[in-house]
Amino acid sequence: MAGSDKQLTVSLVAADRVVWEGEATMVIARTTEGDVGILPNHAPLLSLLVDGVVDIRTPEGETWVAAVDAGFLSVADNRVSILSEHAEMSHEINLEKARHDLERAQAAGEDNGAATEAVRRAEARIRAVEKAG
Repeated sequence: MAGSDKQLTVSLVAADRVVWEGEATMVIARTTEGDVGILPNHAPLLSLLVDGVVDIRTPEGETWVAAVDAGFLSVADNRVSILSEHAEMSHEINLEKARHDLERAQAAGEDNGAATEAVRRAEARIRAVEKAG
């Protein structure tokens, strides 16, 4: 039941689509302040996301894992909104392509800001697949 004190209503949204929506018992995401776990009745929160993994646990015991770019996390009244320019569920990610992207970004050099960002994004995608697997 949406809005109950035992569940969260979660929306994971990328710039071009809704990636995942549903009920959850817990959400874990990485913010600029570190990892944050959200349970029902969590205090209101607005935080900046960093490239990383979002872990969503459903009332049925399922775990959904997504890789996200930097964005925003909002929590209020048992509603969790995760807004990111790019987000992918782990089952949508091609692991070999992600590993290739990581190697290519690492070869581009650490002094290159775009390459550093590409490394963080590829690492997050790989972690999402490995965590879900």
